[in-house]
Amino acid sequence: MQLNEWGETALRCWQAIPNHFSNTALDEFVIMPNHVHGILWIVNDVGARHAVPLREQFGKPAPGSIPTVIRSYKSAVTRGINEMRGTAGAGVWQRNYWEHIIRDDVRARHAVPLESIRNYIINNPLQWHLDRENPNRTGHDDLWDRLFGNSVGKDDDHP
Repeated sequence: MQLNEWGETALRCWQAIPNHFSNTALDEFVIMPNHVHGILWIVNDVGARHAVPLREQFGKPAPGSIPTVIRSYKSAVTRGINEMRGTAGAGVWQRNYWEHIIRDDVRARHAVPLESIRNYIINNPLQWHLDRENPNRTGHDDLWDRLFGNSVGKDDDHP
């Protein structure tokens, strides 16, 4: 992908996440024309236990949680893009995001190996013509189905 200044802002903000959240580490990441894919590691205990992710209560963000990190990232990117285009307060992102807990345990239900997800992200720009987020897509993304198959609904967003 050839990033414009907005894409460069999204990339800089992604790379800065560990500076703001010491409990995180970054893995593969790609910026697509209208969405991003990334792997974010929570490397220190933030209150999650076993297979259950940390849940936020309305109005009470959990420090260091995935929702808090993603909210902060999207806010920083929005602020940066809006400064560039002179549109304070304008929306940049879709309302939500899609998360998938990566488990390398092949015995786990719907487990998708980490390397497969990394390869999916790295190669995603080559699959743009098949991406369900592409309004001009030319086909179906079989790799998405092989990796995530029944773990998400047919029309859900990508990770």
